[in-house]
Amino acid sequence: MTAVRTTAGLLRVYRPPEPDGRGLVWVHGGGFTAGGLDMPESDWVSRELADRGVTVFAVNYRLAGAATRYPAPSDDVLSAWRCATALAEEYVVSPVRLALGGASAGANLATGAVIRMLAGGEHPLPACVVLAYPTLHVDQPSPSAELEAALAAAPAADRFAPPRISAMYRAYLGEEISTPPVAAVPGLASRTHLSGFPPTLILLSEIDDLRASGEVFAGQLAAARVRVRVETEWGALHGHLNRPGDDTARRSLERIEARLAEM
Repeated sequence: MTAVRTTAGLLRVYRPPEPDGRGLVWVHGGGFTAGGLDMPESDWVSRELADRGVTVFAVNYRLAGAATRYPAPSDDVLSAWRCATALAEEYVVSPVRLALGGASAGANLATGAVIRMLAGGEHPLPACVVLAYPTLHVDQPSPSAELEAALAAAPAADRFAPPRISAMYRAYLGEEISTPPVAAVPGLASRTHLSGFPPTLILLSEIDDLRASGEVFAGQLAAARVRVRVETEWGALHGHLNRPGDDTARRSLERIEARLAEM
């Protein structure tokens, strides 16, 4: 049975019955303003990976609101990373097999944390980065014709129109939305910002407005000579890791576990 322990309110640690040396610092989504450690995207993913030998450090970051803006949630993810690296030996995690990742807004926070590490010359960097259906741009890239057709065939999946994305980032950035820091909107990153970024898996939902954001960012990483792999979960809607009973969630979990096995 997976052992669960809370560390100083910032981390919930999922310790496998038989740790295999792999570790993942995992950041849930929720549009920056919602979500938590008990949502399936955090708890179910963490338990399933722990059952496969991965020690998971789930991050309990501060949610954005009137009194909490950037950089507070990003600071929490950076602190969680540093805490996890300090705890690695205690939890039988190899320092060179510790990854960082997140889903949706959590993927934004994970990406931004790495950009801040690179800017500050901080080490160790994650062995790899896992981004599930990320939001990385305030100005959403235009969808491909294929994605437009998929969204038109499933109107309920069309959830992230520009006004909603703008409101989401305004809650996170406040007045800085007009001149956001690159670490808060990683889609603004240049090749220089991304130089040295760890190998990355971008896992996309097929029928998801935000898929275009992940696809464009994958191109930015590739242009910066970062080893990046894009995998699309066909038939999946945004947030599919929050639906454990859905085959798309289980397939994606296997994709994540397989990528971590490569560390």
